[in-house]
Amino acid sequence: MVDVFIDFLGSTGFMNLTIQHMIMLVIACFLLFLAIGKGFEPLLLVPISFGMLLTNLPLSGVMEPMTVMFEILTPGGGTEGIIETGMEVERVVQNPGGLLQHFYTGNQLGIFPPLIFLGVGAMTDFGPLIANPKSVFLGAAAQFGIFFTFIGAILMGFTPQAAGSIGIIGGADGPTAILVASQLAPHLLGPIAVAAYSYMALVPIIQPPIMMALTNSEERKIKMEQLRPVSKKEKIIFPILVAIIVSLLLPPATPLIGMLMFGNLLKECTVTDRLSQTAQNELINIVTILLGISVGASARAEQFLEFETIQIIILGVVAFGVGTASGVIIAKLMNKISKKAINPLIGAAGVSAVPMASRVVQSVGQKENPSNFLLMHAMGPNVSGVIGSAVAAGVMLSLFGG
Repeated sequence: MVDVFIDFLGSTGFMNLTIQHMIMLVIACFLLFLAIGKGFEPLLLVPISFGMLLTNLPLSGVMEPMTVMFEILTPGGGTEGIIETGMEVERVVQNPGGLLQHFYTGNQLGIFPPLIFLGVGAMTDFGPLIANPKSVFLGAAAQFGIFFTFIGAILMGFTPQAAGSIGIIGGADGPTAILVASQLAPHLLGPIAVAAYSYMALVPIIQPPIMMALTNSEERKIKMEQLRPVSKKEKIIFPILVAIIVSLLLPPATPLIGMLMFGNLLKECTVTDRLSQTAQNELINIVTILLGISVGASARAEQFLEFETIQIIILGVVAFGVGTASGVIIAKLMNKISKKAINPLIGAAGVSAVPMASRVVQSVGQKENPSNFLLMHAMGPNVSGVIGSAVAAGVMLSLFGG
């Protein structure tokens, strides 16, 4: 009886809990606190942090890979673990794998990121970008963080493929980071995905200090003119043209750009309302749950608490910070040379975190001037940033995708 009790204790997670597991559990609980207690992008952070919690509970097996072992009957009557022509399979021993590992396959195969882009396109109004084409420069400027960090990662000893995957974190675009890493550096997919999505969720914490440091009170108070109305015809033509031009220029970007523009076309053409509503609601919600919890589950203690992962986390925040700063600086320059006033804060929305970055711009601007409404002005650079990060991904895949 004592032996049975001892065996039972040995089979519990409590007896297999390590310091590394406890560290990761504390991190997961802290992220849950930020999401639930502080309201920091809970739709992203709750699934990610709970997946991180589940995968670091010892013996849970939620990220156990599927394994198959064939026992082959040989002419001599024995068994071997190798299938040869003419040999008879006597028995198959199979481990079906963990639940979240199966979800994670959607990331590894590059399925979930384009589906997220489909939903984002269906939810997003491209009108502010069409009405103010100059905001393209702000979206492009914010992508500087990607290439800055790419160079930094190369200097730190990462391969060009790994450096390109890490640099994409600077676009604050989780789906794009996952797609690029799955093709260029699949062994780094876990930490890159966790870093990208964590920084997306922590936009309200990371961006405001950078925005405040690079602007003065007078700049933050600048009011911008109301944007011109955009016709239905313009809104329909825009996604079609962008899909054609970008896909011809950078074919590897087609899955992301194509799904983004397809989703937006469903929204704007007004004859596919049912499809648009599905993309905006049921589809993107389901994919967000599966992607978020499986991304978090990739942060296993034995792999996550390594020096290489710490380097990726640091490079990721540098990339994001440089991208935010680049957008603000270019917006300041544009304000100096433009006939119409431009609030430099909207440059921070040039990163791809849509609409989180735009909401942060609105919040910071209203603290300086409660009557200032920058949300729609910020959406132009924000949408441009989504397109820009997909273009940057296409560049990386074209150069290093082999």
